[in-house]
Amino acid sequence: MTASFWLDQEFTKQDYSQNKLPKGDYENCRFVDCLFSKGLLDNQNFVECTFEGCDFTNANIAHTIFNDVTFEDCKMVGLQFETCNQLLLSLKFIRCNLSVASFIGMNLPGIQFHDCKLHQTDYTDAHLKQAKFPNCDFENAIFENTHLELADFTSAINFNIDPSINQVKKTHFSKGGLIGLLKKYDIVVT
Repeated sequence: MTASFWLDQEFTKQDYSQNKLPKGDYENCRFVDCLFSKGLLDNQNFVECTFEGCDFTNANIAHTIFNDVTFEDCKMVGLQFETCNQLLLSLKFIRCNLSVASFIGMNLPGIQFHDCKLHQTDYTDAHLKQAKFPNCDFENAIFENTHLELADFTSAINFNIDPSINQVKKTHFSKGGLIGLLKKYDIVVT
């Protein structure tokens, strides 16, 4: 089966959880309110695409290329981003639910998460230099051996980052957020 090429197409309210998205290259395409939940989205190629209001819960994204791809208002629970193709990887997330997702060992300098729910998301061994996390909720997120140099957590909440096991040089925090750096010490701040 040969892969197809789609350019400047819009896909709206499609259910790809049962019928797989046709394998191919998608460039400058827009996916709106599509369902990919538990579906096979592996070995695809997305360049300069946007996904709006889509559900990717537990989808298989193994070996998929995401180059300059933006996700807005998407449900992305349980996705294992470390399985996708990391060549030319460029992602942006706006108002997405990425709970229980994982970015283990990924190199994502400058990645942006805006207003995202990142509960129990795993960033172990990830390189997130200059990452931006405005208004993100990190309840029970995992940061272990994570490179966070120059990352911006100034408006993020509920994070628990141990500076002794993560690289936090010149990382930005608000004064109110400093408690997230001290949680391991079980200190009561009033």
